[in-house]
Amino acid sequence: MNIIIINGPNLNLLGEREPEVYGSESLSEVNTWIENHEICADLSLEFFQSNSEGSIIDFMHEKCHSADYMIINPGALTHYSYALRDAIVATQLKTIEVHLSDIHNRENFRKISVIKSVCLAQYYGKGKHGYIEAIKHILESR
Repeated sequence: MNIIIINGPNLNLLGEREPEVYGSESLSEVNTWIENHEICADLSLEFFQSNSEGSIIDFMHEKCHSADYMIINPGALTHYSYALRDAIVATQLKTIEVHLSDIHNRENFRKISVIKSVCLAQYYGKGKHGYIEAIKHILESR
């Protein structure tokens, strides 16, 4: 099974950016932890990060015929990117939304997700474990 894991704007600064909110591990460390997690042993994972909405959408277009599922932490794009929402619909990628922090207990604007309705599930507030929860969801739903 091929799963793409996309991280959006500012997630390249994990470990440096507000560690009290997002944790002290770098994105590379989080990706390695996911890749080495026992639940991922028989999976093909491909990681992608960009601060550019267009690059994320281009990557989705490129992978839509080869990926079985997509896990996405869209960062702030969550709250306003109808282009990202439309790309999920257009590519027909089975998608799960993940957020490291509890978006429902932060600023009001963070409570809104314009992509939630086109995703299979949304995980938030579990730190890096949210990615594993998303993978478990995928494995249980096949």
